[in-house]
Amino acid sequence: MSDKNRVVIFDTTLRDGEQSPGATMSHAEKLEIAQLLDEMGVDIIEAGFPIASEGDFAAVSEIARRAQNSVICGLARAQLPDIDRCWEAVKHAKQPRIHTFIGTSPLHRAIPNLDMDQMAERIEQTVTHARNLCDNVQWSPMDATRTEHDYLCRVVEIAIKCGATTINIPDTVGYTAPRESAALIRMLLERVPGADNIIFATHCHNDLGMATANSLAAVEAGARQIECTINGLGERAGNTALEEVVMAMKVRHDIMPFTTGIDTTKIMNLSRRVSQVSGFVVQPNKAIVGKNAFLHESGIHQDGVLKNVETFEIMRPADIGLNENNIAMGKHSGRAALRAKLADLGFEVGDNQLKDIFVRFKALADRKKEVYDEDIVALMQDSAANTDSDHLQVKHLRVVCGSDGQSAALTMVVDGEEQTAETTGDGPVDACFNAVQQIFPHSAVLQLYQVHAVTEGTDAQATVTVRMEEDGRIVTGQAADTDTILASVKAYVGALNRLIVRRAQAGTDDKQITMYSH
Repeated sequence: MSDKNRVVIFDTTLRDGEQSPGATMSHAEKLEIAQLLDEMGVDIIEAGFPIASEGDFAAVSEIARRAQNSVICGLARAQLPDIDRCWEAVKHAKQPRIHTFIGTSPLHRAIPNLDMDQMAERIEQTVTHARNLCDNVQWSPMDATRTEHDYLCRVVEIAIKCGATTINIPDTVGYTAPRESAALIRMLLERVPGADNIIFATHCHNDLGMATANSLAAVEAGARQIECTINGLGERAGNTALEEVVMAMKVRHDIMPFTTGIDTTKIMNLSRRVSQVSGFVVQPNKAIVGKNAFLHESGIHQDGVLKNVETFEIMRPADIGLNENNIAMGKHSGRAALRAKLADLGFEVGDNQLKDIFVRFKALADRKKEVYDEDIVALMQDSAANTDSDHLQVKHLRVVCGSDGQSAALTMVVDGEEQTAETTGDGPVDACFNAVQQIFPHSAVLQLYQVHAVTEGTDAQATVTVRMEEDGRIVTGQAADTDTILASVKAYVGALNRLIVRRAQAGTDDKQITMYSH
């Protein structure tokens, strides 16, 4: 396979994905996700928007220092201070990249109040400045799909002449369709001088449900970089999903003869981890990584799969790192078996962590007859989200519910000190949340409360997701337990712990600049 068919995978989970309301990740979580992306073979990791906040700058800088394989990219507006700050963050990487952008459509030109000539001058100045700092520069005309073609060709030519090595064509609002996406790339390749010497990228949003199709159409037309996120995470309807475009090119290599450097067997573990740290549950019928992606309920389908798996499956679960032998474990399973199972699921744990997980596993096994892979994944996610170092910890919960009323007695540890509250409410969950509110008063508003069963049966673990908002800060919490009410309280408290961290960062993060999803 020649290099002309190699498609570069640019992951922006840590930048565009994190702009989803409530998807804010901690510094440690960003480092972990970046390491997993690096190990999976992602070519370029857009690690953040360095000038947005001190937290973003610190995360991008640390990711740049740690990356072993991937190019590390930072985003910068078309302003010299942005570009300088971006370079300060990414310059530590083995392979740094500066990604600068400006909105070029009529609607977006009005934001900085620049006419066409003034914007062209700004692009020339900022791309030149970025190239003087770094030999790997990407430039994006935000809202390119709604920019006049003549003007788009003009500014793309300027960016190329000033040293941009990658030109990204963003469908910022998910407006375009596959035929248009392909035609736009072809038009630029045909009309812009020097276009055949650089890489064109495609960055699609999923507002009309066509992000994957638009990205693949652009590649067929000549684009050789796809910008995407794990699980399609992103604001509004999300971004192009990495797992979808990668597996589409792999499964339909007969009509899309393109290759990537992605180790697809690592997809499932990354999907689960991003879901956990972002608090965004993957919908069951999500392509590739959804819970139902490899389930067959129809009798005809089941019979066909049993006779020949290829009758109704176009890829193997193992291709994305999904364990095909979902063998249940139980209370008699030992540490060695648990460690082996965790390794199969993509979790590498040290001896101390294994000891803690084993205790939780045994407690779960006592409550459930059989513990399946999904239970263990939920257990790992819960143990990572609810730790002894948290500001707030759930110690004890007793709930009374029924037709005569609902009440909750809750004991929590707040900064090492036990506190208790007894409250009532409109249902057991409301009573419990009222108890948390009494112990730890706050003004956060509950925006989302979701319950998902991890496996089937009345003894199934429930995974609860909570999203809250306070003064513009949106946080999420997630927890799992066979007791749905307890899981709800732990998720609620987990969101509050994140809120406490966000409050502590208020001195820098509240000065955060306007974020753009290009």
